[in-house]
Amino acid sequence: MPVVTESDVRSALSRVLDPEIRKPITELGMVKSVALSDDASVDIEIYLTTAGCPMRTEITDRVTKAVADVSGIGAIRVELDVMNDEQRTELRKSLRGDSAEPVIPFAQPGSLTRVYAVASGKGGVGKSSVTVNLAAAMAARGLSVGVLDADIYGHSVPRMLGTDAKPTQVERMIMPPQSHDVKLISIAQFTQGNTPVVWRGPMLHRALQQFLADVFWGDLDVLLLDLPPGTGDVAISVAQLIPGAEILVVTTPQQAAAEVAERAGAIALQTRQRIVGVVENMSWMELPDGTRMEVFGSGGGQAVSDRLTKAVGAKVPLLGQIPLEQAVREGGDEGVPIVLSAPDSPAGTALREVAEKLSVRSRGLAGMSLGIDTTRHL
Repeated sequence: MPVVTESDVRSALSRVLDPEIRKPITELGMVKSVALSDDASVDIEIYLTTAGCPMRTEITDRVTKAVADVSGIGAIRVELDVMNDEQRTELRKSLRGDSAEPVIPFAQPGSLTRVYAVASGKGGVGKSSVTVNLAAAMAARGLSVGVLDADIYGHSVPRMLGTDAKPTQVERMIMPPQSHDVKLISIAQFTQGNTPVVWRGPMLHRALQQFLADVFWGDLDVLLLDLPPGTGDVAISVAQLIPGAEILVVTTPQQAAAEVAERAGAIALQTRQRIVGVVENMSWMELPDGTRMEVFGSGGGQAVSDRLTKAVGAKVPLLGQIPLEQAVREGGDEGVPIVLSAPDSPAGTALREVAEKLSVRSRGLAGMSLGIDTTRHL
């Protein structure tokens, strides 16, 4: 039998990622001790970030599974301890730096995260359904994705992603839960039951600011913001806090809805944000005989695309038309987006195609440092 060393065990532990932070536990200072016995059994002590860590069972399972792969290892015993204040401070510094005030990483010039603010002129067009399905589809493509439920009054993202998990806090950092490989944060995770949120503008701005700065999102490829309907406080705050965020407009084919959606997109003229495109939801219902019933009319998405293109002086494409399917609603209620439960269905296919178009776009250079030294040298 091969002789097992402490180095072998620690090497195995270096492949264990913290479920929330997604970094090796060895890099995060979470391995307290490793003690090998003569019979090749091993006692491992792991630090948790907080006493109430909801991932304690998963961390134990991951550690046990990783160490079990070490050739010649005997019994594995895992004990859990909790970091003290000093250790948590060091962890926070290693992840977020030592700045006095949290900063919004997505607003920094060097950020490579593509930020899409999903907007609609009115409620009921399926904006949240589109948001969570795009997020799940992007995550399924291997991207690191986050969703911020910025619809403070009408929050629905946690249910649609099938989780009631609460965030955990490490010092001043909020660790967002994950579902379907998507990180998410919502005011619903901080309220009791279905309690309504009764806030005015300044409170909304502060909540959004905290969700962007205090939450440890990690290195995201894409952040989706599910905005409330209309052009109110939250839309303005997003433009102020993340000037590089791009607007994705969701509408239905109905002309009345399209006119209102156009206003939501036109706010970009005032905030100087880019409109990435338009998604037409509930475009038609496919009947058993293969014909299409246009329940909400037709042409609304293309009309919004054409009018916004003319208004902003740049192409605003119609990125996709999503059929009206019962399975989309069922997926929202059950917490499994249709792009995962039925990816080859008409709606699932259309949503995945929109996600692909948004995924392959490169981030613009606006606001980014090019590393050019403009200092004049004599």
